[in-house]
Amino acid sequence: QVQLMESGGGSVQAGGSLRLSCLASSYTIRNYNMGWFRQAPGKEREGVAIIDRYGVTRYADSVQGRFTVSKDNAHNTLYLQMNSLKPEETAMYYCAADYARYSLDQGSWTYWGQGTQVTVSS
Repeated sequence: QVQLMESGGGSVQAGGSLRLSCLASSYTIRNYNMGWFRQAPGKEREGVAIIDRYGVTRYADSVQGRFTVSKDNAHNTLYLQMNSLKPEETAMYYCAADYARYSLDQGSWTYWGQGTQVTVSS
């Protein structure tokens, strides 16, 4: 059973930064592809950034250059560093893992955390 636990959400003003964390097991962080997704009220969940088991990353166009996804195998943790945040990025942010899937399309990712709320005020 893959368990994921997000933390680090909160409230920040536009232009500010936050770092999200996702704690996983040692096996998961080393062997699964992982990603960050977000869902704003009334909108579909969308991919933000993904990282494969080898550390190769992909980003949504809207966050390229501002967000950085990384993982620390020693601490079994996936990170999302978010800089220059915008009010429209207010959403619940989710960590996901999948052994095979590596796509910004949120469909078919197998394992999900409970989410952490990010609120960006103008």
